[in-house]
Amino acid sequence: MSFHTVEQAPARLNRSELAIPGSQPNMFEKAAKLDVDVIFLDLEDAVAPDEKEQARKNVIEALNDIDWGKKSMSVRINGLDTHYMYRDVVDVVEQAGERLDMIMMPKVGTAADVYAVDMMLTQIEDAKGYKKRIGLEHIIETALGMQNVHEIAAASKRNESLHFGVADYAASTRARTTSIGGANADYAVLTGSGEDDNRDVHWGDMWHYAISRMVVAARANGLRPVDGPFGDFSDPEGYRAAARRAAVLGCEGKWAIHPSQVALANEVMSPSAADIDRAERILKAMAEAEAAGKGAVSLDGRLIDYASIRQAEVMVNKVRQIAER
Repeated sequence: MSFHTVEQAPARLNRSELAIPGSQPNMFEKAAKLDVDVIFLDLEDAVAPDEKEQARKNVIEALNDIDWGKKSMSVRINGLDTHYMYRDVVDVVEQAGERLDMIMMPKVGTAADVYAVDMMLTQIEDAKGYKKRIGLEHIIETALGMQNVHEIAAASKRNESLHFGVADYAASTRARTTSIGGANADYAVLTGSGEDDNRDVHWGDMWHYAISRMVVAARANGLRPVDGPFGDFSDPEGYRAAARRAAVLGCEGKWAIHPSQVALANEVMSPSAADIDRAERILKAMAEAEAAGKGAVSLDGRLIDYASIRQAEVMVNKVRQIAER
């Protein structure tokens, strides 16, 4: 291991993260009853300009009056390039900061963006005498943000998670797609040559690089990487596939833009019974190997060593988190 120790963000369960528009208070009570890990009440893209002020009031009232249980609560503020942002931070944190766990920053482009909101939060918390420090979630959804993702991830001790905002990222990079997440039939290659009559089409994942880069930046700074939205909420299998891919790459959660996607995210982002069983057997086998003075041993015909312990411990700790919630 490096001599540099990576400080981990709070161990917050983040398998599913449900988006609720601040302009639709009729959805708040229903969301509070769902088995979701994190809810972000949205003041940004889901709210029309002439509804911004009322949405902010709705969110403040909801944070104060609704029983959200053990869910982590976040508010997505408007962008730093708008005149709505400072009121979002000041009003929400001053009036409902006791129940607020995180602020979600959209379209983060530079480390200076993070510093600006961090400074505002610190002043408000100190003025109000809050004991709890509010965390920061950052959506990486522009070319600028992806270019600076490593600096953004390291920009504040408040940082907790990075999220991939696929729709705005596609617009920012001028990607030739209008879907929100998922596969694209044009992102494919043909096998063989032009003279071959039996050519197969192999689809690829056009978001692989972006998510992988975000995951590395997040994990190198002790943050949670979270995959963003999947727009077609009538396609549960497509959602599962996108979530599984994100999980394999290292993400520990995925957005839900519809209540039906919450259970799917929890399902995919939770260790399976088979995963748990293997992790427990790895820990047992390595404990026995260590007692015998060995640093490695075989299990089910495969080599396991101290790296296997670390992998298994991640799995077991996730199970413990889920049980505690």
